[in-house]
Amino acid sequence: MIAFKYKAFDALYSIFAIGSCLAFGKLCAHFAPILPGSLYGLIIFTLTLHFRVFDADNIKSTVVWCLKHMGVCFVPAGVGIINHLELIKQFGLVIVAITFASTFILLTIVGLYYQRYAVNDEAD
Repeated sequence: MIAFKYKAFDALYSIFAIGSCLAFGKLCAHFAPILPGSLYGLIIFTLTLHFRVFDADNIKSTVVWCLKHMGVCFVPAGVGIINHLELIKQFGLVIVAITFASTFILLTIVGLYYQRYAVNDEAD
């Protein structure tokens, strides 16, 4: 029973530590939108662990568990590829070519429109 209480405390402590760092990161991104909020949060989390604001021993078990089960996030994409493997084998090069061509066309159109309307805004 005591081991469960320690595990529950460690999990809640970890959620609080990671969540608060992410919240501060989002706040930093709001006031200084140079980097994404999650990256600010990661930097803040690293600094809080380095300067021992949060106890790394309490966070370690939860972080190890999350890393151990992180592959679950990538399973749906892998299953989709495996389910349609024959189509990918048959049309793989065409899919890649269409992806590159459509991306190039989209970037070209957006760039041309930006140049056209950015020049008009500067002239006003």
